Amino acid sequence: MFSCHSQKEYCWIDMALPINIQDLIIGRAVESERIEYKKGWNPGPIYRSICAFANDFDDIGGGYIIVGFEEENGRPVLPPTGLNEAELDGIQRDMVGMNNLINPAYHPKISVEEIQGKKILVIWAFAGDNRPYEVPDEIKAKEKKYNHYIRYGSCSIKVNKNQKEELISLSGKTPFDDRPNTQVSFDEISLSLVRDYLRKVESKLLDTMASLSKEQLLSQMQLLYGSPERLHPRNVALMMFTEKPENYFPYSRVEIVHFPNGDASDEFFEIPNISGPVDQMINQTLTYLKVNVLRQKTIKVKGSAESVKAWNYPFQALEEIVANALYHRDYQTREPVEIRVYSDKLMIVNYGGPDRSIKLTEFKKGTVIPRRYRNRRLGDFLKELDLTEGKATGIPAIIRAMEENGSPKVVFDTDEDRSFFHVTIPIHPEFMESTKVRKSSTKVRKKSSLSSQEIRDRFGENALKILLLLREDGKITAAELAQKIDLSSRAVQKNIVKMRSDGILDREGPTKSGEWIVLVGIDE
Repeated sequence: MFSCHSQKEYCWIDMALPINIQDLIIGRAVESERIEYKKGWNPGPIYRSICAFANDFDDIGGGYIIVGFEEENGRPVLPPTGLNEAELDGIQRDMVGMNNLINPAYHPKISVEEIQGKKILVIWAFAGDNRPYEVPDEIKAKEKKYNHYIRYGSCSIKVNKNQKEELISLSGKTPFDDRPNTQVSFDEISLSLVRDYLRKVESKLLDTMASLSKEQLLSQMQLLYGSPERLHPRNVALMMFTEKPENYFPYSRVEIVHFPNGDASDEFFEIPNISGPVDQMINQTLTYLKVNVLRQKTIKVKGSAESVKAWNYPFQALEEIVANALYHRDYQTREPVEIRVYSDKLMIVNYGGPDRSIKLTEFKKGTVIPRRYRNRRLGDFLKELDLTEGKATGIPAIIRAMEENGSPKVVFDTDEDRSFFHVTIPIHPEFMESTKVRKSSTKVRKKSSLSSQEIRDRFGENALKILLLLREDGKITAAELAQKIDLSSRAVQKNIVKMRSDGILDREGPTKSGEWIVLVGIDE
């Protein structure tokens, strides 16, 4: 391994990539159109493809060129043809100069790998920061004619007039997760989280991690931006590899609220917010739903001795919906992902709706193909962890899971401004009567009375005002409370939830005709 310094950019040669190479080769780690197989080293077409991947015309995150493999119908032929040591040494030396012939200069990451006893070269041509890029049609020609190249399906093509104009318009329009966060030092990134990720995906980069500086490691993972003197983390690094991404992207969390009697009722309860790195939020949310919400039932089939099993909500559908809510959400919008649990449905609410290139009718048809991606790098990390599937596969997978479970269709909704995106999952009809959300009935014994100051200290001034009003009128509604103390209804509800869970407030009787009971005396 050696490094070269050119135009204030480090180029690390022959260092392992942050991806499972075996999965990459068979096309499991990334979509097939993002992989090219080359039998041998032919720099002309290879550099045209490097340029095309760097331009990332569809914002899908660049791609990989695997040298030393024949292909058949887009699939690699095993065993590989391979490259010899002398070839590999020459290729690496040549690439140092050829990278500077791309305009502006561009340095892909490369790694020498061994597959079935043969050496191959893997070139990671990530989406570039300075597009549009152009490259000589033949990189070794004496008379060099430059052109822009983009990917079209699984091919690298020269742009036409309209494509060139669109490509130029993309200059500076980097998807949010790939942008640098210049307000934060890369020291904020947790190496233990990076190590855990590399271990889970079985990347060989883990084996050399101890010998690398933090800067070298994060640069190889394409998580840093800037000159060596002023390096900053990209947003995706903060989303995936910091303990509290919410420090950098406020409200990047999941809020789960149960409404056993509908959201018009005063009765509801929340669980503690789920926050942390994006992959952990996905896993923790799914674990909570699996334990506390999902139920299975054996259903007798009329006229048959056999029975079938069904879920109130199929887990495969929830996996796709939750993962995509956190993958595609707008991390600049200061709103959480909300999951509302009703007696007859689940609703996932995501603020910062789908890309404007997607029509709502496409969701209904199950043929959603986004033209642009809001978080292109985040998707790669989640796919490596098996938390998301390939491009444009989420909606069909959700529809298929609902059909196989015998569930009604999922309902997708957004507005013209794309300010939100709702996904409503109806409960399986067999659970309409029997499904009840279980709520902890644990009561914490409290003092028979609390002073006003104790209530202020523990719950805040607004909580004291609410308790005093409820003591006077137990039938007052949350909306009336909000009006009297000049708070939002949501804030009133949160105060009520906190006091109910702490055992100083409860409710008796039916939803509409019941009343609030203050369980402690208040010494004023």
